[in-house]
Amino acid sequence: MHLQHPHITTSHALEAVGGAVVGTASYALGSFYPPTVVELAFPRSAPPSPSSDSPEGQDQVQQVEYSLNHLPQVTAYRSNAKEYYETRPYASYPEEKRIHSLTAGTLSGPGKFAVRPLVFAKWDESESVVFIHLGRSLCGHDGIVHGGLLATILDETLARTAFMNLPSKIGVTANLNINYKLPTKADQFIVIKTRIAEVKGRKATVTGQIEDLNGKVLVEVT
Repeated sequence: MHLQHPHITTSHALEAVGGAVVGTASYALGSFYPPTVVELAFPRSAPPSPSSDSPEGQDQVQQVEYSLNHLPQVTAYRSNAKEYYETRPYASYPEEKRIHSLTAGTLSGPGKFAVRPLVFAKWDESESVVFIHLGRSLCGHDGIVHGGLLATILDETLARTAFMNLPSKIGVTANLNINYKLPTKADQFIVIKTRIAEVKGRKATVTGQIEDLNGKVLVEVT
């Protein structure tokens, strides 16, 4: 990573400040910057995430689960049971293991991973489509999901596809190449698509990407 500190002279700095004052006094911020830029720089405020055992927290979880099950994309995959089967990772995970899991335990709950991922995998295990809801409390910059968290869930979803294609059904990540294409906003459902690229003995190569519900690619993995 290369960071360069901008060089601004005093006179130029004063001109920039003066221009900003005049600009904000004369025009709305949206006339200078595209709405998406303003939204990313100044995200809407949000209250703290409620606790899992509070009525508010339980209601939030129920709402996310309901929304997940009524997504048009989910309905479409469920109607294609001849090609895909459905599963919920961690749904039956033992509690003594769940409490030490980052995604199934520590980051699980309202405002974070409110519900378990929903996976549709091809019967031959060559591909999978995973629906995940990302809460507001999973951010780096406020309103934008932390890039390291995206890497974590990509690692887990791609690993599942790899494991299902390995003789032992278990393995460890050797390499993960990630290209961040667009900021991933919080408070939304994302779709992770994985595909087995190659299997050689005890090594499996998987590719994938994160998309929003409109199909826009946010992150790619090679």
